Amino acid sequence: MIVSESKNIAGMSMKGGRKDNFFFCLIEYYEDSKRWFLRSMLQVKDEEGLEGDDAIRSWIEDYKVNQLVVDFPLTWPACHSCELDCPGSKNCPVDEVVSVRDRVNSILEEDTKIRNHHPKEYERSRNKDDEFDMGRGFWDKESHEHLLSRSFKRRLKKGFLPYWNRSVDFWIWKYYYDQYLELFNSSYDSFGNTSLMILSRFSYLRRHFPSNIDLYEGNVNLTLIELLRGKILLNRDIQNMSDIELGVEARLDIIKKIEAKLNIFIYEHDLELIVKNPRAFDSFILAVTGQRNLLDKVRNFPLWTMPSQTRLLVPKF
Repeated sequence: MIVSESKNIAGMSMKGGRKDNFFFCLIEYYEDSKRWFLRSMLQVKDEEGLEGDDAIRSWIEDYKVNQLVVDFPLTWPACHSCELDCPGSKNCPVDEVVSVRDRVNSILEEDTKIRNHHPKEYERSRNKDDEFDMGRGFWDKESHEHLLSRSFKRRLKKGFLPYWNRSVDFWIWKYYYDQYLELFNSSYDSFGNTSLMILSRFSYLRRHFPSNIDLYEGNVNLTLIELLRGKILLNRDIQNMSDIELGVEARLDIIKKIEAKLNIFIYEHDLELIVKNPRAFDSFILAVTGQRNLLDKVRNFPLWTMPSQTRLLVPKF
């Protein structure tokens, strides 16, 4: 196993309101034991002499954290910094927006071409695609491959919103839209569930992070999907997470499988915290996402998604 010079990685879920507590999860690789350990799972709350937000910087410095993965966009949509007289999203001349719009149109035009040239075959395939098939593999095709699902086609027709979406959103739709929708009943939108309050809070936090820390963006749902693709998890593990009665047991099963397959040791008191608190669970999954980056096991993004700026990590298992 090759591990880069930096041998620790932290994850911190930023979702929630001002009164919600964050959890700072640090995992570290120990050369002597050839194993990863969950070193710290700290709850971000006001401490003696320190406000919770300021405690984060203190922890980063005390634990000599070099890399931190958060579930928050590190870049803005194109509209945020645009000073043009706006012609509307459908006529936007900004290169980033034009590039995605052209790619969306290309997929839709190909779909129309297939439908017009082979209408009967298209309809048969459409009806077959609508049928529930227990034997059909979850990864039989990626979302952008024809025949497009009805839901993905609707998503593309709604268009790319440059005040809401980044280029990387479209890349995620291409490869994960159908699986994301099936497992989580939602789609990926960079700023779809981000409140002004959290935007302001993260802006404050980011200014107070040490200047030498490497920040990355992660997405808990994408990491869970990749754990499923890697045969570490089962569909029901993820689906049961949202069940009121089965959620705790589902998180325990997921953590145990990750612990076994990814060689991560978790102390009992940390395990109990992760299992019982969904925010702590999310922070742990983000730390696991960062671990894969240290091992150079992450997906590569095309240049049009501006990966050097977005710094989004999608792990491979």
